Amino acid sequence: MIAAKPNLLVSRLSAPPIPSVIAWSREYRGSKGPLIDLSQAVPGYPASPEMLRLLGEAAGQQTMTGYGPIEGEPLLRKAYAEHIAALYGADLSAGNIHITAGCNQAFMCAAIALAGAGDTVALTNPFYFNHDTTLSMLGIGRRLVECDPASGFLPDPSSAEAALAAGAKVLAVVTPNNPTGAVYPLSLLHELFVLCRKYGAWLILDETYRDFLDEDYGRPHSLLSEPGWEDTVVLLYSFSKSFCIPGHRLGAITAGPKLVAEIAKVMDNMQICAPRSAQIAVASAIPALADWRAGNRLEIERRADALKQVFSNLGDWQIGAIGAYFAFVRHPFPDRSSSEVTERLARESGIVCLPGAYFGEGQEHYLRLAFANADVASIGLLSERLR
Repeated sequence: MIAAKPNLLVSRLSAPPIPSVIAWSREYRGSKGPLIDLSQAVPGYPASPEMLRLLGEAAGQQTMTGYGPIEGEPLLRKAYAEHIAALYGADLSAGNIHITAGCNQAFMCAAIALAGAGDTVALTNPFYFNHDTTLSMLGIGRRLVECDPASGFLPDPSSAEAALAAGAKVLAVVTPNNPTGAVYPLSLLHELFVLCRKYGAWLILDETYRDFLDEDYGRPHSLLSEPGWEDTVVLLYSFSKSFCIPGHRLGAITAGPKLVAEIAKVMDNMQICAPRSAQIAVASAIPALADWRAGNRLEIERRADALKQVFSNLGDWQIGAIGAYFAFVRHPFPDRSSSEVTERLARESGIVCLPGAYFGEGQEHYLRLAFANADVASIGLLSERLR
């Protein structure tokens, strides 16, 4: 008898990373005080009561129990297109929007639509691990674009060009970045866009944490004003963080109508449609909760400032980059792997974070701290525990 075997492209992958570090934290006995969970990028405050009301009202509608349009509810596609058009000063319509069940699904749909098994996609190093594992299980090759710690982990354009010249069909970047928090300047994003256009490649821009840029940052980029942007740019977004509804799984893709039609083919086989009641609720919440979301952005800024204060008094620990939801921190133990340091922090100090090694090559000296998940008081406790 010959034993059946699973897909090697999947079985060769490590187990999901978040549960592994949560398992370490279960061995913490509370000797240093309450557990401080900086592992997962989840909002560290509850959803708005109005958001809950809208969700409940939509979920109670009989029409929401049936299948919806593959590309998303027209109401949400229109509302989000208007929001993006105002943000970027661009001419967009519902035809530019495809709604997905979260941003991870948005990336997978885009990756399948743009590249096939044997093709290559360029990712920054460090990268968001779900982007890497998605490519791996699809049989799509990976080419890394180096990000210099000395420059705050911004991607090196010459490294990006080398990847594109070698045949990468897509360059995928995240800004504000996961895991580093780095915010990519407008000029850098434009340079990456020009490179992608030069080599006939796609630029996937994951903007999951866009709503947590500094209040006075202004327009994140001007790529949607470039003539023919639809042939190069794909924007990804998540409603989870801004509206505190990660359990409802809702994301969005902004692209040219032709690519939206291609993505619909993928979505029809993957899920048919994103959760319908959440779409209806968010369509109303985009304008209604604008002030509430702005207040949350200020709260996240306060948490970032609190973390900066902690590390300003810890000479052996250094923040490599910080922004939006994350800080990428260099630990002071050169002879220990990032996993060893993370495991010890979880078990002995009650600090749960992720090893830098989860995010790419040569990241053993770093840890990712998802500080948005902890309030200012909890962040202040880090100082003594890390010392």
